Amino acid sequence: MDSHLKSEPIADVKGEISSRGTSSSNSHPVRDKGHGPHDRELDQAYWYVQDSSNAVEATSAELRRLRRKIDWWIVPIMFACYTMQFIDKVSLNYAAVMGLNKELKLKGNEFTNAATWFFIAFLIAEVPNAIILQRVPVAKWLGANVVLWGIATACTAAAHNYATLLTARIFLGIFEAAIAPCLILISSQWYTKSEAAPRFSIWYAGLGLGQIVGGIVSYGFQQVKNPAFSGWKIMFIVLGLVTVIIGFTTFFFLPDTPMKASFLSESEKVMLLKHVAVNQTGIRNKHYKMSQALEILLDIQLWLMVLLTILISISSGVITTYSATLIRNFGYKPTTAALLNMPAGIVSIASTLIVGYGVRHTSNRWAWIVACCMPGILGGGLMSFATGTKAGQLAGIYLVNSITATLIVIYQWTGSNVAGQTKRVMSVALVSGSFSVGNIIGPQTFQAKDAPEFIPAKITVLATQAAAALIAVVLFLYYVWANKRKGGTTTAAENVSLPSAEEERMWEDRTDKQNPTFRYVY
Repeated sequence: MDSHLKSEPIADVKGEISSRGTSSSNSHPVRDKGHGPHDRELDQAYWYVQDSSNAVEATSAELRRLRRKIDWWIVPIMFACYTMQFIDKVSLNYAAVMGLNKELKLKGNEFTNAATWFFIAFLIAEVPNAIILQRVPVAKWLGANVVLWGIATACTAAAHNYATLLTARIFLGIFEAAIAPCLILISSQWYTKSEAAPRFSIWYAGLGLGQIVGGIVSYGFQQVKNPAFSGWKIMFIVLGLVTVIIGFTTFFFLPDTPMKASFLSESEKVMLLKHVAVNQTGIRNKHYKMSQALEILLDIQLWLMVLLTILISISSGVITTYSATLIRNFGYKPTTAALLNMPAGIVSIASTLIVGYGVRHTSNRWAWIVACCMPGILGGGLMSFATGTKAGQLAGIYLVNSITATLIVIYQWTGSNVAGQTKRVMSVALVSGSFSVGNIIGPQTFQAKDAPEFIPAKITVLATQAAAALIAVVLFLYYVWANKRKGGTTTAAENVSLPSAEEERMWEDRTDKQNPTFRYVY
């Protein structure tokens, strides 16, 4: 997917290591075959490289071939997982226009509450996820959860009242909570920071495809006229079965780490690990460090990232849960509303891919977030104030979908700027959990008393996008300041040849704050 190599800003580790007066020949911690206490401080990838007899440095052409090989194996699986995650999550939105509310006799805010409890369960489940993900193989955990949420989706067909619908949605939220932390951690293992951006955007584009496919699926199953077994019930069963198949595929074919990749040769694994060492974020370390967990509490960047995610997610929660309902309230038939929701997916895909490749070639993550918020603000304005025209309202809904691209920048930003295995795992769970907070708030702005215009909810979209753009600028300024505090940086090619002492430093399990050679990207 890349035709060239880029440079990544890293610190001048040579100067620091040489100042320690440690020769490369004596710098490796002594360890036994079973790995001693020193192993806890160095990533498993470091020992894998040291134990390998394949120490040949990769050329640019070899790295391009290796990236393509990884792209075609890893990215499609992640893309399929994220596509089904989105479709299964918003299938309630489509079921609503297919008669679910009437058939289950939902009253008042019960539909809104069902949507909200999905995210409450999602949020609560991030706590055990943050602990489990450092202990278990990440890809296996992802695959198991995909299978389980597929089962939960299929079981939604059995809902016959508000309580049973709520139960199905809660279990769906618990199992889907693993998706973002797992994909962030997996993606960060295989690519350098700049290389990761377009790959993040490709699997995240599954959200846009999910919007398109979801509209087609909803339209198709609305043609089912069977009083004994409604179309929305068949839809949930079919979606659940597809998800279960993808889950088993993920479990058996997605490697947990590059070291366990059966599709790579021994030399390719070493080549890749040496290449991504410049990230200084590690691959795998099971040792839990309380000091790294506590550091999160005082890390300004993470709390700014959490606030940014919440603001963005309030709007995305409104659109993903209620877009089909809003379109139907413009006066369209349910089948037409399902089809008119599809262009929103095209906007999501386009904005996500543009931003991903933009970050790859220009960096400036903060500016890309601001750029996505601008059409989001305009869309919120059209939804709020262009109430006299269907075209204006539809345009507003489509424009707001451009904000979906900001979330993938936030995910990739978190994966790039947080180091230390315990801190990384807990941070991605924290950011993913804040996504839930925004999605809890978003649907609650839709109150039955405000129907059918829902003006307060639409104004919320406008205000949160403006605030998110401001926070992105503040985060940019913080990173500039943080890098200056650490001193000057050097720009080095990503496929640098590292002496063994330097390579050891790259794989130490230190946080971004503890590591004086770590530099934040923005």
